[in-house]
Order: sequence, then structure tokens, then C-alpha cells
Amino acid sequence: MRGPFRSGIVRKPNESMRLILTTFVGVVFGFFIGVSFSSISISKFNFPSNFIPSIDLTYIEDWRSGLSTQALLHHVWSSVTGKNGSSSSQAQMHDTSKIWVPTNPRGAERLPPGIVQSESDLYPRRLFGKPSEDLTIRPRYLIAFTVGIDQKSNIDAAVKKFSENFSIVLFHYDGRESEWNDLEWAKNAIHFSALKQTKWWFAKRFLHPSNVAPYDYIFIWDEDLGLENFDAEEYIKLVRKHGLEISQPGVEPNNGVTWQMTRRRGDSEVHKVTEERPGWCSDPHLPPCAAFVEIMAPVFSRDAWLCVWHMIQNDLVHGWGLDFALRMCVDPAHEKIGVVDSQWIVHQSVPSLGNQGVASNGKAPWVGVRERCRKEWEMFKDRMAVAVKAYYKDLGIDPPNSTLAV
Repeated sequence: MRGPFRSGIVRKPNESMRLILTTFVGVVFGFFIGVSFSSISISKFNFPSNFIPSIDLTYIEDWRSGLSTQALLHHVWSSVTGKNGSSSSQAQMHDTSKIWVPTNPRGAERLPPGIVQSESDLYPRRLFGKPSEDLTIRPRYLIAFTVGIDQKSNIDAAVKKFSENFSIVLFHYDGRESEWNDLEWAKNAIHFSALKQTKWWFAKRFLHPSNVAPYDYIFIWDEDLGLENFDAEEYIKLVRKHGLEISQPGVEPNNGVTWQMTRRRGDSEVHKVTEERPGWCSDPHLPPCAAFVEIMAPVFSRDAWLCVWHMIQNDLVHGWGLDFALRMCVDPAHEKIGVVDSQWIVHQSVPSLGNQGVASNGKAPWVGVRERCRKEWEMFKDRMAVAVKAYYKDLGIDPPNSTLAV
């Protein structure tokens, strides 16, 4: 019989078991919650901006031994850019594991457009200081001479005809570029050196349009030119005045062999047409009576050079035939190609590059060079004719005869 006064409450056995089971389940549940919490990436939390700098990354590494500082920053970056489970709506719609911009230059599609630098220049830069302070002047024009040491004095005189608005480039075909260092201007010039190569070989490889993009005009000249009667700044003014995209100075007619079109006239600033020997010009608007300059001293606008560079063949190094095809790069060619008479040059006809050939079968070195020049001209004409015919065939029409004349 139970008395009215007891010091404790006697529990039934089943209630005690329930209490023990509940306690055990709670402990186990709490344990798993703790383990799960430790595996949550800290990058998933949205900390206040003033809290982030106070995070001790060393402590975090110790706290979570499986996550290095670099890995932690990677997780933070992933959450910002929408990778690996970002809450960004755009990330949910698109795969942002890589950037892909079809409008970027070929090969740069995986880069964000804002970082792409598709154009360059030939401006020398310092190794120190601020990049924005490297240049005191940005030249607007470029003159490239193909040179050997034997023409050093002539090139020295020629370069002095070009102002600081010109970047000076020397293509050395004899490997003796260090022997120009005593000339003050040569210390600031850009030098390219390759043994026994022509200016068109150099130009194709080192004057890519994207590398000369800042220059309004590109001069690509031989080394044997006399410039006593030439002023580069005045030349540019006349080229702009007459709307010439491809041009050259007039050549003194009493020095060396030259085409009728490129001979200097004493009664004009510029001429764009001429009369040649009977039968030489099937059309008065076609070379060599119009739309024609020689390859010894051509000058190209930026846009014209973009086209001409693509026309230059990798394996045809002498450039013969190019002068007849330049007209394809401007339209109308007979209006935009011309000869500047009032700024003229003398062709000294020094066979310096010709002498870089090899004597064979008793023939002088220059003979083999001249033979290859003629062969290249024929090869270029054939390639152009085949390419033009193939193009018009794809269009389903017959090519005009004037297009095939090179």
C-alpha cells in the first residue's frame, strides 16, 4: 500500500527506456549536424563586406585542413563568377565554366573582350617607370629600309629626311646590324636581321597589319635611293591632298631604268596616268598606264597595307608582279594610286642584294637572283589567275579580262 508521503517518483520501465532512446537519438543527430556543418564551404555564406577582411586565412586553414588558402580563394571566385553552383540566374541558364566570345579575334574566343589587345605597334618601351609615360611622342608613320652595311652612309643621309613622326625600321640582310650602333638615330630604330632575305620576306613576317596599326602610312623602300630632293612631311601632305592610298615619289628619269608611269614630271604635283609604248596598255586605267607604282619605293595607307600584306606570298620573296596587282587593293585604283612628282628620288641602281646570290655554272651571283625574279613573276601571275578564276567560278560567272591582267 502506497503511503501519502514519498521522496521520489517511481517511473514505469517503458518510460525510462523512451527517455534513454530519445537522448541517444538526439546525441547522434547532433553529431551528424556538426559533421555536416564543418563540410560547408565558407564561400556559401554572405558575410558583410566589413567582415571579410578580418578573416584569418591561416586560422581557416587550420580549422579546415582540407582547404588551402588558394583553394578557398578559388571557391570564393567560383561563387562570384557563377561557377560550381552559383546562385546567379545567368549561371543557371548558361555554362560559365569557360568564356566564349565569337566576336573576339580568332584564337582569343575564350578571353573576355575587355582584355583583348588585337593590335600592337613598334614603339620601343622602357623597362622601368609607368607604361603611360614611356612615350614622349607617338610616330604616325613608318619607314622601313632593307639594308646592308655597304649602304650605311646612304641610309644615314636618307633617314635624316624623315622627322620624328616616323618610326625607323631596318631590315638587315647581311647580319651586321651591330655596326650601325654608332649612328645616334639607329639606337632608337627597330632592327630585324636575317641573312640574304628581301624586304618582302621581312615585311610579310614583321609588318603584320596588326603590328603597324597605329601608322597612317607605311613606307617600304630599297636602300639605293637618293633623297636629296625629298621631304617626307611634304610628301604626306600631297598624298592626303590627292587622296592616294598607294603611291611613290617620282623617279629622276635620267638615273636608271624606270617605267614611264613612275618617271618624275616637272610640271605637276602628282600624276595618276601616263602613255606607254603602243600595245602595252589594253585599258588606259590599267597598269602600266595607270593604277601602278614600282616596288622599289612604295607607300601604303594603313587600309591599303592591310590588303597588300595578305597578297604577299610567303615563298615568293622578290615581289616581282606585285606592282601590277596592287590595284586590286583600292577602288577606284586609277584614282587612288599615283606618283608624287614634286617630291622625287634618284634610283642609284646599286646591285647590293643581287650580289647576295651564289655564283653557279660560271654565272655571277646576281644572274641567278635575276632569273628567280622573273620566275617568281610568272608564278605570281599564274597563282593570281587561278585564284580569280576559281572565285568567279564559285559565283557562277565569267571573270572580266581586266581582273586577270597582272
